[in-house]
This record gives sequence, C-alpha cells and structure tokens, in this order.
Amino acid sequence: MKTFRSIVAVFAFAAIFSISAFAQAAANPKIGIVNTGAFGDIKGGITKYITAMGSLQKEMQPDLTALQTMGTRIQGLEKELQTLQDQLSSDKLPPTMDKAKLQTTAQTKYQEYQDLGRQFKVKQEDYKVKLERREAAVVSPISRDIGNALQEFAKKNGYMMILDASKLDGAGLLLAFDEKYDITKDFVTFYNTRPATTAAVK
Repeated sequence: MKTFRSIVAVFAFAAIFSISAFAQAAANPKIGIVNTGAFGDIKGGITKYITAMGSLQKEMQPDLTALQTMGTRIQGLEKELQTLQDQLSSDKLPPTMDKAKLQTTAQTKYQEYQDLGRQFKVKQEDYKVKLERREAAVVSPISRDIGNALQEFAKKNGYMMILDASKLDGAGLLLAFDEKYDITKDFVTFYNTRPATTAAVK
C-alpha cells in the first residue's frame, strides 16, 4: 500500500475536524487528539477504510503496472541511446561497427523514445483522472462517514474539540502533546463496532 500511495501521491486522506460545544465545557473544556493517518493501518485502523483502499488499489493495479512497464522501457531506451551516442562520438570504433548503421539505429531508438514518452504522459494523465474519479466514488463516502462519526463520538463523550494530529504535525503546528489525550484507538474501536451506515459506490 505504501508504493501505491507514493506513486499516486495525489491521494492523501483529508483532515477531519470535529467541534461540539457543551454547556459544561466552559469550565472544563475537553479536547481530544486523533491521528487520521492511523486509519489506514492494517493492524489497528478503520476496517471499512482499509477495505476501500485495498479495493481501489486492486482496481487500479493493471493501469499502474502498464505505466511502470512503460517507464522501465523509457529508462532502457535512455541507456541505449547514451551508449549509441558514446559510440558515435568515439574516434576508435571497432572495425565491425558501421557508423552509418549506428546512426540509423540511434534515430530509430530516439523516435521510439519520443513516441513512448508522449504515450506515457497521456496514460499518466488518464491514470490520474481515473484514480481521482474512483477515489471519489469508493473512498470519499467513507471519509464523510468517518467525519460524521467523529462528530457523533465528540458529542457522546463530551469533547469540546477533536483535532487531527497528523495534519497539525504536517503543518509544523504540533510540537508536543500529552499522549493521554490521544483518543485514536478509542475512536477506531467506536467506528469499527458502529452499525454500517455508508457503502462505497461501485
């Protein structure tokens, strides 16, 4: 899943902030910290979210593999062209090498390199568009449901505010905090045992 997420770097989990005011909060405000980055943890994350991400990854894998194959071929052509260029610029070509043939081979390889590069860019953009569309259909409904559940969890447990530790940390705003305020596990347990309310669109 790490590789999938790194290539498609487009696809980070949206920040979820849940604020709920209570009459008693004025005297003793209760604030919780949730690490939304842990929701995708295979061992201790949100089951529905993990399943959706796995389904999306499996669906997109053929397209991703095709892109990786094209990328490997492009890199191979770059090396071949560099070798041909070195040979053509050398003053000591072996007698068995025909410079005219090397030039023809280099031109053919370069044309293939250009064509493949254009195809790669088109397929890469198509992949990005498709991934965003399918992520919106498969994962976004669950993300919204998680947001609603956070609001429900906050009200039920008397939290004035629940903050996203991963987003605060990423923005350099979270320097330190007492771990007793980390309610990630409690919320994950709450969500995973909650009656299903949202199904991903297929």
